Amino acid sequence: MGLEYNDYYDGQTVLRAAIARPLREKAPVVLIAHQWAGRGAMEHAVAERIAELGYIGVAIDLFGKDVVGSPEGDNTHLIEPWLKDRAGLAQRVLAAVKFARSLSGADADKLAAVGYCFGGMAVLDLARLGGEDVRGVVSLHGLLGGDAKLDGCEVKTRISVHHGWDDPLASPEQVLAFTQEMTRRKADWQLHAYGHVGHAFTNPKANKPERGLLYNSSADRRSWQGIVGFLHEVFE
Repeated sequence: MGLEYNDYYDGQTVLRAAIARPLREKAPVVLIAHQWAGRGAMEHAVAERIAELGYIGVAIDLFGKDVVGSPEGDNTHLIEPWLKDRAGLAQRVLAAVKFARSLSGADADKLAAVGYCFGGMAVLDLARLGGEDVRGVVSLHGLLGGDAKLDGCEVKTRISVHHGWDDPLASPEQVLAFTQEMTRRKADWQLHAYGHVGHAFTNPKANKPERGLLYNSSADRRSWQGIVGFLHEVFE
């Protein structure tokens, strides 16, 4: 199927997206927001799987063109600025939304976003900010805590969260707070929690059980089935 690469902008910052297209002239668009190491092979593979479902898969860039970290190292320095500027992070995703809607063959009225880990937080913040008519977002082992600057408005974007119950980065207390926030903000939300599953459960290379990071094939398979069903629902 292959990927095409296009540059786009958030203000003066140059970003680069990897795009996989289905075998149809016009299709809904699904953004894929990357983990803390930046856009890479995992996100590209997801974009291609999305294209196989009949949608345009767009692996977006949250850090800047050619800015990537180490897949197996500590990438705190890349995400820390965004943890302190959640509104800015949501605006960066909005730049990707604007870009995706401009793509040839895109059904601009049908757009959703899927995010992993750090990217999961990013797509949830997109929904918190208002969503720009994005139909739905999916967070997989994402960070769930809110931010005061993104609070207040009613959340109109449909939300699906896939969470490992033993994830050290999203405690049961944080999960409860998230569900309370979404209920208060009248969101259409759903939560799928997987028992005995930690962080990064969709990443086959995750193998640091002492830190709570471990691939889980069952949760990976079940969460993908959840993504497929959710996208069918929001695009119908």
